[in-house]
Amino acid sequence: MKCSSFSKFVVMTVLILATYGIVEGRESGKSPVGQAKDGREVLLRLHGSNTIGATLAPALAENFLKSLGATDIKKTHPSDMETRVEGKIKGNTQPSIIEIHAHGSSTAFQDLGAGACDIGMSSRRVNDKEVQALSRLGDLYSSSNEHVLAIDGIAVIVHKHNSVFKLGASDIKKIFSGQISDWSQVGGSPGRINVYARDDKSGTWDTFKHLVLEDTSLVKGAKRFEDSEKLSDEVANDPNGIGFIGLPYIRNAKALAVSDGSNPVFPEKFSVATEDYPLSRRLYLYTPSGPSNVEARLFVEFALSRDGQNIAEETGFVGLNIKTVKPTLSGDFSGEYVDTVKHKERLSCSFRFKTGSFEPDNRALRDLDRVAGFLNDRNNRGRRIMLLGFADNVGDESLNKNLSERRAEAVRKALGSKGVKISKADITAYGRANPIASNETTSGRERNRRVELWLR
Repeated sequence: MKCSSFSKFVVMTVLILATYGIVEGRESGKSPVGQAKDGREVLLRLHGSNTIGATLAPALAENFLKSLGATDIKKTHPSDMETRVEGKIKGNTQPSIIEIHAHGSSTAFQDLGAGACDIGMSSRRVNDKEVQALSRLGDLYSSSNEHVLAIDGIAVIVHKHNSVFKLGASDIKKIFSGQISDWSQVGGSPGRINVYARDDKSGTWDTFKHLVLEDTSLVKGAKRFEDSEKLSDEVANDPNGIGFIGLPYIRNAKALAVSDGSNPVFPEKFSVATEDYPLSRRLYLYTPSGPSNVEARLFVEFALSRDGQNIAEETGFVGLNIKTVKPTLSGDFSGEYVDTVKHKERLSCSFRFKTGSFEPDNRALRDLDRVAGFLNDRNNRGRRIMLLGFADNVGDESLNKNLSERRAEAVRKALGSKGVKISKADITAYGRANPIASNETTSGRERNRRVELWLR
């Protein structure tokens, strides 16, 4: 992959940092981190999530080294769940190493605290206890420390002739934990449900366990698979089968729409990118405040750049580069909303907010620049943005409509600071209408409090 645009950014950043004395040792080959046991330079240590560390982090590491001008890049696996990506950087006598340890999200925060890594990889958000324990590293909830890397999504698949087209998230949990065992219990034709699942080492399994099973166990007798394509093909050949899979592996099976106490949503890259689809989650990188290792900052910027997000797409995740689509709207949406967006294109980001405020959350802060860049593209110049605000159902209807309008206004002002001018006439407040998640849960209410972006 060519990374010319980011390579220019790397050169400029290194020159600026060198001017202020932040970078040292580049010429002499000294490492900001240290040395491996064999004496070679370690540029970066990424520890944590297997979901990120299995394929995405190594792919990013390879291309990051290329952006630094490295040659002879190769990848090795010193031990289980550990990857070493190395390349020869001009001016250094030995190959430089990026160390990736993928032993689980919790180890990201343990190793950051111990000083054992430069970047923590996590497939869940840091929790309050971890933030407090690591406060000496800065506020891990802040945008300078927490970086949304990509979105992960899981499709639930069945045989293409199965009469079931949608399932609630709670029913999916009951099926995969064995509490529901016959298709007739969820509106299908009578028949024992055959459960297919990825193996324990899979990042897809890790995601499914986190999003669906939570504190329950997989039903005994479930058929486990190491290979995604094999699992998908087995489900496609079993009229009573059901399985879960990453979005690229639906193949000849049928993906089900999933409901989380609201309108059912089909698993498509766009619905995962907007986080409307219930079985989606954010993937994170975490860095300490003011890291002395300049490569840690450069790596994060590379991962979040257009090039880095293309790599996320190539490795099976949903990247955050802005796209548009004309979605098909079901009759479950309000008539006013359907009339407003009819024949219009929606942007692949919905703005959400920090808890208890009108300040965009950390993904949204990055998306501001992505939206501005998208609109500055010569193919999009002159196009107008509409902002559609939504709220949860807590409080009366007039209050929720006011809150949804204030959120849309906050996005309008934030985009205005990036040079994107949006008229107040292009704001519409829908209040509690069109929920995409259950208002019975904290996470569901957070997802419903959103601002959608549409192109006129």
